[in-house]
Amino acid sequence: MTRTRTVSLPEDLCEAAEQRLLHRFGSLDELVTTLLREMVRDEATVMDKHEQRVVEERLRALGYI
Repeated sequence: MTRTRTVSLPEDLCEAAEQRLLHRFGSLDELVTTLLREMVRDEATVMDKHEQRVVEERLRALGYI
């Protein structure tokens, strides 16, 4: 089983999220976990694009492209 951590969030924010989004998720924990996974995945995609740009610039500087 995956270990978990406790995070403190403002109550009004949790209530608003529950009212608007809980019908899509089983719990507030599931909602926050899903959102964080998506943000991490998006960040990895941005880094991949950045790394690709760096490689292309190096290849261009060496005259390969």
